[in-house]
Amino acid sequence: MAHREKVSLQAVIITAVGPDSRGLADPIVHSVTTLGANIAEIQMYDHDAEHLFSMLTRIDLDTERYEDLGDALRDIARRTRLSIRTWTPDIVGRQPRLAICATLRQEPPLALLQAIRDGRVNAEARLMIGNRDQCRGLAEQFGVPWFNIGDQSGNPADERLIGLCDEHEVDFIVLARYMRILPAASCWKYAGGRIINLHHGLLPSFPGIKPYHDAYRSRMLTYGCTAHFIVPDLDAGNQIIYQSTFMVPPGMPLEDIIRQGQAENEPHCLVEGVRRVVDGEVRLHFNRVVVK
Repeated sequence: MAHREKVSLQAVIITAVGPDSRGLADPIVHSVTTLGANIAEIQMYDHDAEHLFSMLTRIDLDTERYEDLGDALRDIARRTRLSIRTWTPDIVGRQPRLAICATLRQEPPLALLQAIRDGRVNAEARLMIGNRDQCRGLAEQFGVPWFNIGDQSGNPADERLIGLCDEHEVDFIVLARYMRILPAASCWKYAGGRIINLHHGLLPSFPGIKPYHDAYRSRMLTYGCTAHFIVPDLDAGNQIIYQSTFMVPPGMPLEDIIRQGQAENEPHCLVEGVRRVVDGEVRLHFNRVVVK
């Protein structure tokens, strides 16, 4: 009896974003099935107001067909004007590459850079991106390339952020208190569990830009923050990677609570959240975190 040769499969995430039109999904699905891939997940969304088409396809593919897949998708991108990316979370032979994005607060990116330096997070800080220059010194201190994508008012050039991540072959984008909302197109281009955000409040109870204040008004004695995967819905809440909390005594001033959270709790939460992702302990499937 002949024995079938065992096929080595790898997970591959394909994202496609571009001007909306008819029949954009068909050539992608056809190309992956022709290569013998098993489709594990498909998400599609039409942003009517922006005339934007977005698609995520997660497949299991023979490792020997990965280059063939890239060739096929490049041809589809040329014909459809879609921005198509392929990426595998099964990283072998190197460390995961991070783009660390920051705005004003230095404690979270500093803690992550220290954890990478000390070997507590098995990753490479490939570059740092900011919409202001407050964290430039951290990049210089740790020898990480720095890029400011903000104008004089701090408004970011979102397409440049994605372009820099593509250029540096980034695996994960880490929003280390990066206080700008990524547009839907950017979220879809790096969809599938590739964008990690530190939110300085406990989700889903305290979303928004002032969670400490909201919790204080609710007379909470427990405060915390959340590391979560980004999906196009801001702080959606179902993508939680890790949460850390701290208790305060009754009557503690809000300013002291914020100071403690920013100095101690937020840095710890980000480091542990990133560690879980780069170590492959958690992944995102159908916009929900699953434990591998």
